[in-house]
Amino acid sequence: MRRVVVGISGGVDSSVAAWKLKEEGYDVVALFMRNWHDTTGLLRSECHWEDDLMFADMTTKKLGIPLHFVDLSDQYKKRVVDYMFAEYEKGRTPNPDILCNREIKFDLFADEARKLGGDFVATGHYCRKRTDFKENRPVHRLLAGVDKNKDQSYFLCQLSQEQLAYALFPIGELTKPDVRRIAAEQQLATAQRKDSQGICFIGKVDLPTFLQQKLKVNEGETIKIPAEAESPAMLEGLPDNDITEERLKELTAPVNYKKEEGKVVGKHKGAHFYTIGQRKGINIGGCKEPLFVLETDVKNNILFVGEGHSHPGLNRKGLYICEDEIHYVSTDKEMGNGESRDFLVRIRYRQPLQEARLFKRSNGMYIIFAEAQRGITPGQFAAWYDGEELVGSGVISSGFNQR
Repeated sequence: MRRVVVGISGGVDSSVAAWKLKEEGYDVVALFMRNWHDTTGLLRSECHWEDDLMFADMTTKKLGIPLHFVDLSDQYKKRVVDYMFAEYEKGRTPNPDILCNREIKFDLFADEARKLGGDFVATGHYCRKRTDFKENRPVHRLLAGVDKNKDQSYFLCQLSQEQLAYALFPIGELTKPDVRRIAAEQQLATAQRKDSQGICFIGKVDLPTFLQQKLKVNEGETIKIPAEAESPAMLEGLPDNDITEERLKELTAPVNYKKEEGKVVGKHKGAHFYTIGQRKGINIGGCKEPLFVLETDVKNNILFVGEGHSHPGLNRKGLYICEDEIHYVSTDKEMGNGESRDFLVRIRYRQPLQEARLFKRSNGMYIIFAEAQRGITPGQFAAWYDGEELVGSGVISSGFNQR
């Protein structure tokens, strides 16, 4: 009998994943991870790890499977949280959930699972895996979950073929209502428990307070840019395949606003605390429409903002990914230098997939969208899909014209 170690979190998704694996005849073992100790910035109304462990214990007792515990807090801090602080300090906005999956759940956690004799590692992600064979060698495909409202394949966009080989996603064929119904039918304690929110394994935090553990408050000027200021480069639809690299650079470069293009409307506590497209936390009144962050100049500690949802500075036609930041989940679909190919792309979780053309060049990847995209943010991940298959991903760069 094959043994599966399921990551049990105390939530309904991992609970039903464990039940489903047991129903399918696997030898199921549950492993609970503690990954964070510090409560700085944590909103006290949120449940903490002790509550999660209690629900995990109740679930495993109900299912009749053993529960083990591992503390990976030190490694989580080094691999995920320290990376977060470093990225924010550079004026980039990281995605800790994606890093957590790559560095913790399917790496360090998998090592712990093997110590328990696990042949596979299972999680409660809403996604699927399919294995094809090419030249008698397996190629593992990461597919979107059946529930389009809960599809979490984006969070796994940095997984490797080696990590996918031993991964199982038991609830990928289910919808969230199905999962809730099964949990209720099986009388699992997690049936009506709310989904977790916030940073992976930390919880919902007041981000400025959390970041101030390492990043200093540094008061600077907030500059309001008028809508008629210089806008990002645009074009209609998708570019031709023979587009020049210079034009690709223009379409993917940030605007780099200048102080003299706008007027000072207030102060902020540090440009590194903000992200492109952000609305909350600007704390400046007197405008007919809300203000949004257009750009953060960390070097000069200036925050550039624009008024209204339709401000042209919120939109970009494309993005750029450095060569060493390109990652393929499906390695057999890797693009060669000089090649262009159409994919569906998303730049944030739950964003509808967008039509785009990818251009691979020797220095990296240019992604040009059919329609301009709002809030393209350096440090976040762009993931590209071939239908329902997540093919690859990469960290969005600040561009060639970065400050």
